Amino acid sequence: MITIKEGAQETHTFSVLVDNEAGVLARVIGLFSGRGYNIESLTVAEIDKDSHTSRITIVTSGSPKTIAQIKSQLERLVPVHKVTDLTIEGPSVEREMALIKVLYSSETKDEILRLCEIYRAKIVDTTESSFVFELTGAMDKINSFIDLLRPLGLKDISRTGLAAILRGSKE
Repeated sequence: MITIKEGAQETHTFSVLVDNEAGVLARVIGLFSGRGYNIESLTVAEIDKDSHTSRITIVTSGSPKTIAQIKSQLERLVPVHKVTDLTIEGPSVEREMALIKVLYSSETKDEILRLCEIYRAKIVDTTESSFVFELTGAMDKINSFIDLLRPLGLKDISRTGLAAILRGSKE
């Protein structure tokens, strides 16, 4: 018996242009859940009011074969206009925004503020015992900031998910 290796797991970012109408996001999510594909990040917003077009940005992972299947199946969904695998067709610009709440004490306050400066996080709220930071950047940068805050009093996190677009003159 011959075993076919599916390949190592890869993470890919897809940009999917769709009609902005009820049920489109449910169809896209249904495609993923129905086939057991994982969505690591998902963002959606209207990008053109005149043509009622939205962009769905999906970060997912799988073997090269699975990634190819995902792209092919997305392209067949109605009303999908275009599917771009930004990981392959890149380079692309990718950013995420996070709101991060940290509880502080007199012992941890200075260290937290030092990390805020290093990561260029913006303080958007403060109380007598907490900060809420806004941080925008690559997912790795946000993950790193969060990891450093964990032992210092990390309380809560809200993340937008990845927003991405191809660089240069490519569509």
